[in-house]
Amino acid sequence: MKNSILIVIMSLLVHSAFAQTEIIAHRGAWKNTNAPQNSIASLKAAIDQKCWGSEFDVHLTKDDILVVNHDHDFYGMEIEENTYQELLAKKHPNGEALPTIDEYLQAGMGQKGTKLIYELKTSRISKARTLKAAELAIAAVKRNKAQKMVEYIAFDWDACLKLRELDKKAKVHYLNGDKTPAEVKAAKLTGVDYNLNVFKKNPTWVKEFKAAKLKTNVWTVNTEEDMKLFINDKIDFITTDQPELLKTVLAK
Repeated sequence: MKNSILIVIMSLLVHSAFAQTEIIAHRGAWKNTNAPQNSIASLKAAIDQKCWGSEFDVHLTKDDILVVNHDHDFYGMEIEENTYQELLAKKHPNGEALPTIDEYLQAGMGQKGTKLIYELKTSRISKARTLKAAELAIAAVKRNKAQKMVEYIAFDWDACLKLRELDKKAKVHYLNGDKTPAEVKAAKLTGVDYNLNVFKKNPTWVKEFKAAKLKTNVWTVNTEEDMKLFINDKIDFITTDQPELLKTVLAK
């Protein structure tokens, strides 16, 4: 019995020591697939490429519908200033309509290999709208039974705290780059997802966050040089517009 336990412990230690940096496709896999960013097509392309995760951005419409899109406007129509039905007047170049969060989550729930990295976008209207989007996000993920597949990221610190308050088990990562390892640890967040220049200006932070048992992710890393830099730092995740390139670099 003791020998079996020792073998398990040693296996876990070996796995931890050689754990490889994982790939997160930024807005799905779109750059080399011709799929629109943040579309269901780009999500499916990331899944087909077996990326560890696929990141997507979520806004709140005028009538409180969560929709997936990066910019605050959808082909010229301000998302927060229009109802969902009004936004359906526009389509992606591939014919897709602006996906609701329910449609997007359901598209990602037919598989178990690629995590859904939910970025909660900050409202331009008010803090209250951002926090409402956080509440609706938790409700949508629970409604779709997607808790095990979804991890959250947000630039708004208060939104991160709200997500943590509403779901103690949710994995929540902070994006803005202005909190130290001690501050993130004290807030009981899962980790950080900082811009590559933040980590470059604070070259010890990857190790410090990891020492605090916090997850580390970096965005948006698109060159082989930068990929190698963060792989050598043993960062947990790299978010990239070039998942195909990163896969090649990791294989070297």
